[in-house]
Amino acid sequence: MPVAEGIMEWDGYATWYRVTGDINSALAPLVVLHGGPGCTHDYVDSIADIAQSGRAVIHYDQIGNGKSTHLPEVGAGFWTVDLFLRELDQLLGFLKISDSYHVLGQSWGGMLAAEHAVRRPAGLKSLIIANSPASMQLWLAAANGLRAELPADVQKTLTSHEEAGTTDSAEYEAATRVFYDRHVCRVPWPDYVARTFAAIEDDPTVYHTMNGPTEFHVVGTLKGWSIVDRLDQVSVPTQLISGRYDEATPAAVQPYADRIPDVSWKIFENSSHMPHVEEREPYMELVAAFLAEND
Repeated sequence: MPVAEGIMEWDGYATWYRVTGDINSALAPLVVLHGGPGCTHDYVDSIADIAQSGRAVIHYDQIGNGKSTHLPEVGAGFWTVDLFLRELDQLLGFLKISDSYHVLGQSWGGMLAAEHAVRRPAGLKSLIIANSPASMQLWLAAANGLRAELPADVQKTLTSHEEAGTTDSAEYEAATRVFYDRHVCRVPWPDYVARTFAAIEDDPTVYHTMNGPTEFHVVGTLKGWSIVDRLDQVSVPTQLISGRYDEATPAAVQPYADRIPDVSWKIFENSSHMPHVEEREPYMELVAAFLAEND
């Protein structure tokens, strides 16, 4: 199976991308939007499995992350939803697929995918929103609820370091991992997942600016984000995906199900935030079938 990597130059920046499979196939390609904001493509690498069906799968590192341009010196105002929407539009045009494509967004990537879809781009065939909240208010409510279920000593450690501003300490990281092992990825982390977390540690600019120090301590510029009131503008078939133990709880996902006109929802019973890792084979079967139905 062909695999091609490249760099797209745009507005003075460089975005790394990879195409797995034949981009000229009769089947519309799938573009994968990774999470964060501030993660890398690595942890969603497994979604390249979809290329085995004859459909090209496109991964890329969003600006500020991974193999794309890093900008640790810019201010918080630079990192906006519109920036990442513009990057996606540039990539679709650069790869000459803007007239026919599918989008799968995971976590923040699903939020970005929804923002893309409400603009009703002509070439978008279908939308997959995986493990994504419809607003950060709902995400925070979910995180606080799940955090309250952690062991008391873990909660105490988290709170004390957050109040002291020492969220970069090893003790805080260890306490955070308790939450992550319950609600982010419930199986031993494969290398491709670990690579993303290592990349965030190496350059946390985007993650810390837009989100905050952890998945459940959101103090960044995205804190007030919501797409709830615009979801009726999504005009393509949409598949929602989440995990039973997901940090994106059913309450956080529910507005997508309530407000998108043509929508279905699959909850993976043995997964948390990464069913593409935790239940890889059935996940790929679901995605491949949904895409085939909507070409």
